[in-house]
Amino acid sequence: MEYTDFKRIIDSLLVKNKETEWIEFKENFHSKEEIGERISALSNSAFLCNMPYGYMVFGINDDTLKVVGTDFYATRKKVGNEELESWLSTRLNPRIDFEIIDDFDYEDKGHVCVFRIPAATNQPVSFLHEEYVRVGSTTRKLRDFPQKEAKIWKGGQMALEKIVVKEKLTATQVLSLLSAETYFDMMRLPLPSDTMGIIDRMLAEKIVMQDEVGYSITELGALLFAKHLSDFDDLRRKMVRVIVYKGKSKLDIVREQSFDAGYAISFSTMVEWINSQLPANEEIGQALRSTVTMYPEIAVREIVANMLVHQDFSEKGFPMVEIYTDRIDVSNPGQPIISVERFIDEYNSRNSSLADLMRRLGICEELGSGLDKAVAAIELFQLPPLRFTVQEARTTVTLFAYRKYADLDRQERIYACYQHACLKYVTNDKMTNLTLRERLGIDKQNYPMASRIIKDTLIAGKIKEEKTENQSRNNKGYVPFWA
Repeated sequence: MEYTDFKRIIDSLLVKNKETEWIEFKENFHSKEEIGERISALSNSAFLCNMPYGYMVFGINDDTLKVVGTDFYATRKKVGNEELESWLSTRLNPRIDFEIIDDFDYEDKGHVCVFRIPAATNQPVSFLHEEYVRVGSTTRKLRDFPQKEAKIWKGGQMALEKIVVKEKLTATQVLSLLSAETYFDMMRLPLPSDTMGIIDRMLAEKIVMQDEVGYSITELGALLFAKHLSDFDDLRRKMVRVIVYKGKSKLDIVREQSFDAGYAISFSTMVEWINSQLPANEEIGQALRSTVTMYPEIAVREIVANMLVHQDFSEKGFPMVEIYTDRIDVSNPGQPIISVERFIDEYNSRNSSLADLMRRLGICEELGSGLDKAVAAIELFQLPPLRFTVQEARTTVTLFAYRKYADLDRQERIYACYQHACLKYVTNDKMTNLTLRERLGIDKQNYPMASRIIKDTLIAGKIKEEKTENQSRNNKGYVPFWA
């Protein structure tokens, strides 16, 4: 770090004119245990205050907030034969990557030592098996404040717009890493003529944030607008991988493609490439030949968009599209935060800022209606129902190639009936024997087959009869179990 950057950090903290729940000033070192407790408290409090970092600064009088200097050099301090930094790190859980800035004096006023501590994510940070928090300018045990503790656990993954993936950048460096042109083009906004006009808009969208030195790129900004996700160490494994297999298993890979650019930049190209790898059927009309895709393009698009929006970025692993001869598996890291049975009607994203910006960019639909469109297109093509699979660290949506009604097993027929009932309900309609026959391609004279599927789905508890007055037997309606 340069001295000018170090001085900016100190100046930006001193301008607050007081200690806060995420800033603590101290004149000198007292004990290693005290530092460990403060790291825990400042990390947890930074999360609660929506700050990316907490700070502990040695060499500042906490009453006058004057720089007085300190003889404490944290990087030189030993605990027995072990360095203090290592001793602290092994006693923190989780082992957060705090930084010690210990190289400079502040002007001619003496040495200053800074601990920069990342905000907690996923769980509270503890020291020696005890969790701490700042209440005002006082350090307290977190267990004495159950509401604060619950908020940290409930927060889970930190909001993407609060996570820094590159920092201490100039405006020019930001624009070398992010495609501002993509943002303004997709928003249908004129590109400002000057750099600061572009940066101001990025700040407003939380694509970047100001730090003590210059600018930081947020995870939200990099995920959408990075020219290369591989430029960001933490995001290399978040680029989308598409794998095409020769048959129905993973044994023989035909080709593989990774999309290194941010999602907003690569989405259209990605979906186009995926569709180009899908099998198609050729139909011969009276005069012309035409190619009919095996899968509806809108279904592929909307399910891929959902994969991007709903992934758990705290889980390791790539978002993936795997193409087999009989199906497509679209999967993302993490488990869903709602039941798979409510995917069609309910919308609740762990990445609300990403979902909102992707919606405004025109990539995904609002309030979950994208999956409604996917199901509607699948029904139009009379494909088998979507299959949702939740594993320990991955969620998969499977689109199946066309199969005749007779080739669907009992469970697939039940889920086709349930998904059809959900789609009808969210479009302010109802499922009947007639609509289910149309969805499954069952002839009118075979209505008892549809009746049997409805009965099986009722027994499975997936649907229920609609309660209305003067409803005839032939026009009996059915709604999802949750309606």
